[in-house]
Amino acid sequence: MKPLELTISAFGPYAGEEHIDFSKVGRDGLYLITGDTGAGKTTVFDALIFALYGTASGNVRSSSMFRSKYASPESKTFVELKFEYGGKVYTIKRNPPYARKALRRTKSENALIEEPAGAELTLPDGKTVSGVSGVNKAINSIIGLDRDHFAQVAMLSQGDFLRLLFAPTKDKIDIFRSLF
Repeated sequence: MKPLELTISAFGPYAGEEHIDFSKVGRDGLYLITGDTGAGKTTVFDALIFALYGTASGNVRSSSMFRSKYASPESKTFVELKFEYGGKVYTIKRNPPYARKALRRTKSENALIEEPAGAELTLPDGKTVSGVSGVNKAINSIIGLDRDHFAQVAMLSQGDFLRLLFAPTKDKIDIFRSLF
């Protein structure tokens, strides 16, 4: 799975819409995301994993925590990922459950309603798969990995990176074998 573009809106610490064009970072599909503590590295991982699997990248956060506390009540919370797999391009858009401003007039001008979790996958032929469970099943089928295996194989997290740096040569070979 090679990420092409990632758009997040009212997600994590970002109140507005942010866009990452991975094609500008390189064509090989191996990326190092680095930065100071609090720079947003985990948010990028969360957005990628959430787009694909509907969960956070780690086990500490839940998807209900993804709505930015800095976002305006009118802002939509979503993640959209365009990725390539097997030479074909897919686009997936997901939103976590979150409270948003009511679109219809209500007694209270500041009334909030619960937006349920949603997901839509656009296949290379233009057909779409809608609904969280249908999209989850399709992603597992396309990529061939569930969330835990994807995180283990495709995303070398901070702890695993340190383990890789200090590992004996034999262990490094095993780690790279699982990655590639």
